[in-house]
Amino acid sequence: MIVRPLARGAPLAYSRSMTATSLPYVKMNGAGNDFIILRVEAPGLDLSPETVRRLCGRDTGPGCDQLIVIEPPSSPGETAFMRVWNADGGKVETCGNALRCVGWLLLEASGQESAVIGTLGGPTVARRADGTRIEVDMGAPRLDWREVPLAEEMDTRGIELQVGPVDAPVVHTPGAVSMGNPHVVFFTDRLDDDVVRGAGSLIEHHPLFPEGVNVGFAHVLAPAHIRLRVWERGAGLTLACGTGACAALVAAHRRGLSGRSATLSLDGGDLDIRWDAATDHVFMTGPVAFDGTGTLTL
Repeated sequence: MIVRPLARGAPLAYSRSMTATSLPYVKMNGAGNDFIILRVEAPGLDLSPETVRRLCGRDTGPGCDQLIVIEPPSSPGETAFMRVWNADGGKVETCGNALRCVGWLLLEASGQESAVIGTLGGPTVARRADGTRIEVDMGAPRLDWREVPLAEEMDTRGIELQVGPVDAPVVHTPGAVSMGNPHVVFFTDRLDDDVVRGAGSLIEHHPLFPEGVNVGFAHVLAPAHIRLRVWERGAGLTLACGTGACAALVAAHRRGLSGRSATLSLDGGDLDIRWDAATDHVFMTGPVAFDGTGTLTL
């Protein structure tokens, strides 16, 4: 890996060739959730699951939780389009922490105060906040069971799902929310690795979730403060999950456990989440960090 300083005003150069065997990348993280980020001149860079797993592997590549490709805009009004692969090689709709990192790159390159980023989960708007923090408008949460999606009709404020014995479940009745990708959120004070890894890995591919699901474990410390750990679909236990933090705030407020805004404390740091009553949109504000640059071989 070649590491060199970041050039101000041009954080990430476009790859000139879609058939190139080597591409420049930057490595960034949002609250510890880390990414390899590529930029291409045209859509269509389709990476095989094997290639993604190799690049994301901590022992076989630069290593990351998700691999991100920035493409030209796919619709009028977009600044760019962001495509996401999880570390297991699967494509996913979006990633909240990656949106902040990509937003920062686009804003640094353009000198603008906001950027519209297209994703498979819908468009989002990234804006500069204070310091190195970026605010992302994640749009309105999707709360209907068909939008999450679930395999059968249920009240998404608390779905019929539990882990453990019927008469003494370890966790049960999570809220279900889509933030452009599917989430369930259990409310519990059990946030140890055994529970998060064990329950998360069981539920990720449960038949109730035809597209798989991200699994959050939230302990409401106060109406404006929630401790959260997330087992991410296709990535496992990560230091932070931006869409998971948004989903946790929405699920907590719907259960009367929190206000419409709160600080979500994740393993990698804090994210400020606000569910705006006027627009129904969820806004996420958090840090971004630049880790270096390099060249990878496809």
